[in-house]
Amino acid sequence: MTESHSTLSSLQQAHRDFLELIGDVRPELHRYCARMTGSVIEGEDVVQDTLARAYFELSQLNELPALRAWLFRIAHHRALDHLRHRQRSREQALDDRAEVPASSMDSDAVLEQSESVGVAIARFLELPPAQRGCVVLKDVLGHSLDETGLALEMTLPAVKAALHRGRARLRALAVAPEATPARAFHPTLARYAALFNARDWDGVRALLAADVKLDVVLRERRSGANEVGQYFGNYSRVHDWHARLVWLDGRSVIAMSRQDGPDYVIELSIETGRVTQIRDFRYVPYITQDAVFEPPLPTV
Repeated sequence: MTESHSTLSSLQQAHRDFLELIGDVRPELHRYCARMTGSVIEGEDVVQDTLARAYFELSQLNELPALRAWLFRIAHHRALDHLRHRQRSREQALDDRAEVPASSMDSDAVLEQSESVGVAIARFLELPPAQRGCVVLKDVLGHSLDETGLALEMTLPAVKAALHRGRARLRALAVAPEATPARAFHPTLARYAALFNARDWDGVRALLAADVKLDVVLRERRSGANEVGQYFGNYSRVHDWHARLVWLDGRSVIAMSRQDGPDYVIELSIETGRVTQIRDFRYVPYITQDAVFEPPLPTV
């Protein structure tokens, strides 16, 4: 083995070791990032960004930090960066609604953990970031007040105040009706799903742009219609996968399932009637743990 191959092999092994080290906390990181961004898909983007940053920073440290708090601290800052980037790209401000006055603090008004868990992911975006982070860590993920303060670099009184206000705001949001915008699935997305369910693989491949990109999260990436076209070979050998068009956090996606409900989702990017990107979340099934699909997927 040449020196370059040996170095590459060592780097790949180090990366695998890192992913194994953080494997148990990754689903929790996603639950946090999904609520910080208001989207399970964008939440996974932030998780990947967080782990890339953590892997880089870890190589610069002399000793291993308190892993969970360290990762959540990085995730919090990367989520805020993600939101700022989204704000600039969409040229619209996030609405940090008026906060509940501190004088209204009353132990009888505290939102129970079960209520926080049940609030739709997108509604967490209506909390200011500090409140959002405290509620998710404490109520959704079950972190202690001290752990929450350590992860978010906040004092204990600040955590308690943000937690109270965030819970009160979520309680109000839980009973407020959500606007349902008029929407329709893109015809190319609908055709892709129909061709997939008909097992017309030549028809599916015909929808791909010449420079299409494929990202099977955590597994592989491909580019170009010829390379990406081979991705459908695995599906051509099985007959029980079904593609269904659904809305997920305001995005139109394809829910892939067998007989027992949704297994994972696929998101397509479409331009001028051609598929320019496929994002396959098969190997990160945890992203649908708290997902709410519209229309609801049938239960068996």
